[in-house]
Amino acid sequence: MHKIVIREQLSPNVVKLEVEAPLIARSRKAGHFVIVRTGEKGERIPLTIAGADPIRGTITLVIQAVGHSSKKICDLREGDLITDLAGPLGQATHVEHVGTVVCAGGGVGVAPLLPIVEAFHNAGNRVIVVLAARTRELIILEPQMRASSSEVLIMTDDGSYGTKGLVTNGVESIIRHEKVDLCITIGPAIMMKYVSALTQQYNIPTVASLNTIMVDGTGMCGACRVTVGGKTRFVCVDGPEFDAHQVDFDEMLMRLKAYDRK
Repeated sequence: MHKIVIREQLSPNVVKLEVEAPLIARSRKAGHFVIVRTGEKGERIPLTIAGADPIRGTITLVIQAVGHSSKKICDLREGDLITDLAGPLGQATHVEHVGTVVCAGGGVGVAPLLPIVEAFHNAGNRVIVVLAARTRELIILEPQMRASSSEVLIMTDDGSYGTKGLVTNGVESIIRHEKVDLCITIGPAIMMKYVSALTQQYNIPTVASLNTIMVDGTGMCGACRVTVGGKTRFVCVDGPEFDAHQVDFDEMLMRLKAYDRK
């Protein structure tokens, strides 16, 4: 059992939880995720670790209430218990000094982007962050992003905050006025597809953190398989980060619709 010590409502459907998990807090790195289960018969849900405090022995999770299980987790309060936390899982982000790094996040994808921004900033890079959402109230973790970056651009679909436009508009505006050595994108699959298509035009190496359907998180079920560079890869053990220009996003989008109601 893992106790929730802090709960914060980030936006109408997004909650941040700080959870006791000392072993995970000590070993986790940027890019790692956990499998979460609430209740003995609860569904297993993959969540990226948005932060960790090894001294307090806690990790930070950001959850968007979408289906029954995610809503159940979001309804938990401080002092409540999460039944299981398995992790850290996946491959950690490869972090090095490359120069200027553009980090583009959309919606709740901003949460897993935060530790990556912090890691590249700490490695001495110039980090520029592009945060995108439909409207102002859906922008999350802006102060934390500003603390670990040289510049933050806000893009909203309705123009209620920052600049009106899509995440790709923000990324391209940066590319046009300075040399970008690496782009990292996390968010809805369709967003990552178009960010990847944009950076490919400019020959900018790009990493995407994929958010496929996942069950066990250890490579056994095959639910998270994707095609990268013409080969089958498993997001849970080979990823979640891949060369975005090699990812078959159309196949991934099709598989993400497997459980859509017709």
